[in-house]
Amino acid sequence: MSNLTKQKKVVHLTTVHHPFDTRIYHKECLSLDKAGYNVSLIVSLENKSTGDEVVTEDGIRLIATKKRKNRIVRMLLSTWQTYRLAKKEQADYYHFHDPELLWVGWLLKKKNNIVIYDVHEDYYTGILQKGYLKQPIRKAIAKLYNKIEGFFIKKMDLALAEKYYQERYPQGKQILNYPILNEDLISADRNQQKISNALIYTGNVTEVRGSDLHATLPRLPSKLEVFFYGKCDAKIAERMNALAGNANHRLHFTGIDHFVERVDIDKAYIEKNWLAGLAIFPPTEHYKRKELTKFFEYMTAGIPIICSNFPVWQKFIDRYQCGITVNPADSNSWEEAIHELKTNPEKRNQMIENGRKAILNELNWQVEEEKLIAWYKQIAQ
Repeated sequence: MSNLTKQKKVVHLTTVHHPFDTRIYHKECLSLDKAGYNVSLIVSLENKSTGDEVVTEDGIRLIATKKRKNRIVRMLLSTWQTYRLAKKEQADYYHFHDPELLWVGWLLKKKNNIVIYDVHEDYYTGILQKGYLKQPIRKAIAKLYNKIEGFFIKKMDLALAEKYYQERYPQGKQILNYPILNEDLISADRNQQKISNALIYTGNVTEVRGSDLHATLPRLPSKLEVFFYGKCDAKIAERMNALAGNANHRLHFTGIDHFVERVDIDKAYIEKNWLAGLAIFPPTEHYKRKELTKFFEYMTAGIPIICSNFPVWQKFIDRYQCGITVNPADSNSWEEAIHELKTNPEKRNQMIENGRKAILNELNWQVEEEKLIAWYKQIAQ
């Protein structure tokens, strides 16, 4: 590692994400630190005042902004405090992760530094899907957002977490959200364990991510247990229990009103020989086109996928032969998929093998890490 690389200072910024967010901390920050960059993360921390500093076990310096629950207050005060803290750092690279920080990135951009906007989501399409707003209002807000974003990102570099974002940002660099190769997950021997009658879902539990659909799974003839590992609003959990009716004792939540750490999700993957990993989502423009991070995690852990039959998802499952697609509007197709996995262990084991092979050879963070480091060097030239 050259002394020049060691001297390069990188500051990641987020006002929205958890300090140990998988993409921001475990993938990008740790990869850059390993490559010799001086890495810090400005992030909201519980029980810390703005400007407090903590060094993690991995050696990453966390610079605190005050944790705020009110979104409007956060967008006004936390973003301003993030800007002031970031400006003091005089970094070579500023790498931010939230659209509410667009103006911060714009102000931080100078001739002698690099500002990167990491696009985690398709926010434009997300606005168009806000069901609580009338359609003309949604369109107007989305159009306004489009113009504001377009103005701010002119002099920025863009990191894209998803392939299809390239359509919207042709100038962006794909740094895809593939999983870190986890030897404990990869080496878990599913063939020697009895298949459970349990399904697993990981990640945030929300309506657009299928909470209402997943809640009805215990009512199927298979009498499945369904386990959720990810942040879930208490009101959503209450609604899901109501939808499950008399079978709600077979819904299990880890993460009601709190973030679930990466290490706890990885432990959950190993603790049972899960029948399948879930992603039965209702059709939305955003998710119909997005390859889910949980697909890659299920494949790494040796868990077949049951997901909605959206064309992009169907193409993914057909290519890697790692699961079964179902019609999200037809629970009979869900029961058929479950029956197939239960009664055809050879086919299920082949799905497991196919999934892991794809992860080891192609769909992993180590490949993306090399792209990230090479890109950082390229845009500095």
